[in-house]
Amino acid sequence: MKILYICTHNRCRSILSEAITNHMAGGRLEAISAGSQPAGEVHPLSLKYLAEKGISIKGLTSKSWDEFGSDQPDIVVTVCDSAANEACPVWFGNTAKVHWGLPDPSKLEGSEEEVRQAFFAVIETIEQRVQKLLDLNLDDVPRDDRQQLLSSLVQG
Repeated sequence: MKILYICTHNRCRSILSEAITNHMAGGRLEAISAGSQPAGEVHPLSLKYLAEKGISIKGLTSKSWDEFGSDQPDIVVTVCDSAANEACPVWFGNTAKVHWGLPDPSKLEGSEEEVRQAFFAVIETIEQRVQKLLDLNLDDVPRDDRQQLLSSLVQG
């Protein structure tokens, strides 16, 4: 099952989500990420903190969602933080979709420790949601029923 994480610039939250999902899923899911306006490079702190957690950073790149137009994923997860009035890209199609509004730790201005804690808070949230996603065993769920189950991931 393929999951596509989308954020505008594909340099932090969607990259974190891709790497964490692939790390935790053990091949049960194939995660990729992309952006509507990719920055062209992954935020260096995303790479630093993933590596610090023992999560592979090999092959992580900032890329456009246009690269995946013909290879439709089973699930699309948008990770932009709508609470911060950030425009989040929309993926059209009949793919199951869910919004995981995550704050952008790369935009935080503060001490090195405050920024580090912000990254690790987002990483922890992603890990919790990915675990819930894995617990759903979506391979056993009919495609038409996936949307309702995915919507339950961010509640509670």
